[in-house]
Amino acid sequence: MEPGGAGEVRHWSAEVNGVSLHVAEQGPAAGPAVLLLHGFPELWLSWRHQMAALAARGFRALAPDLRGYGDSDAPADPAAYTMLHVVGDVVALLDHLRLPKVLVAGHDWGAQVAWHLCLFRPDRVRAVVALGIPFFPRSPRPMADMFAARGDGFYITQFQEPGRAEKAFARYDVATVLKKFYSIELDDLAAPPGVEIIDFFEASSSPLPWMSEEELGQYAEKFQKSGFTGPLNYYRNMDMNWRLTAPWHGAKITVPAKFTGGEKDIGVESFGVKSYIESGGFKSNVPDLEVSIIEGHHFLQQEQAERVNSEILSFLDKFSGEEAHN
Repeated sequence: MEPGGAGEVRHWSAEVNGVSLHVAEQGPAAGPAVLLLHGFPELWLSWRHQMAALAARGFRALAPDLRGYGDSDAPADPAAYTMLHVVGDVVALLDHLRLPKVLVAGHDWGAQVAWHLCLFRPDRVRAVVALGIPFFPRSPRPMADMFAARGDGFYITQFQEPGRAEKAFARYDVATVLKKFYSIELDDLAAPPGVEIIDFFEASSSPLPWMSEEELGQYAEKFQKSGFTGPLNYYRNMDMNWRLTAPWHGAKITVPAKFTGGEKDIGVESFGVKSYIESGGFKSNVPDLEVSIIEGHHFLQQEQAERVNSEILSFLDKFSGEEAHN
């Protein structure tokens, strides 16, 4: 590899926690490790811009396809997608790599995994960057109860029923399904009564400004092979996650953390996230916290790649020296 250069992306798989995980890696093997955890419906590829930037700065970027996605195993059992399973995969991957402690960044569901890694195993995380999804403490009642008020059109409610979303998705080619999600600029993620959410979402008629048709094709090829059931099973375990995380009720995130959100992200605008941040609630649950709200929508690390690179690097640079000695 050229000095200071990012080098090529290397691909490998490892048997961890009972599944085979595919990992994309870029940067010097001896550099401080940064684990990058993608969201729904995405792949390791969602971090391509950050991997190159991290590698060029001397970090070792590691981006797995989470279980159920891409070239990683997708267990058939719907119950195999709880947060304990997925965080277990991450811990086993760190053990496989002999990395006692890492820097972590996560987006969307990957942010949830990152927060729960910090909750379950703070000894393994030097610092965390979460994109789009803040840490919420465990709620007093199950998630289904909270979402029921939003009606049957709400996307999370529709995703609960096994096979329902898959059947609706199958009316479109895979690239169109993905583009419908990637094009979301709605104020509310609920379809009108009697309408499936995928029919309600509209795919941009022109190419996305932040994703080439070739890149969209790369995503589509993988989802064509692996399907959507594994990814949807993350949603189907929300109530189980609530039950399993009872021992962590009231627990705070103790590791240094940064949250970056897009000002037009439905996730920041709705779900009470804005007031949660502005009221100080977020900071009380994550005492060592930095927050930055930047221009952009949900798929922030692709849409605003350079800005997100800057946000991540400026934060992680503070920890890279000591990380190298862990």
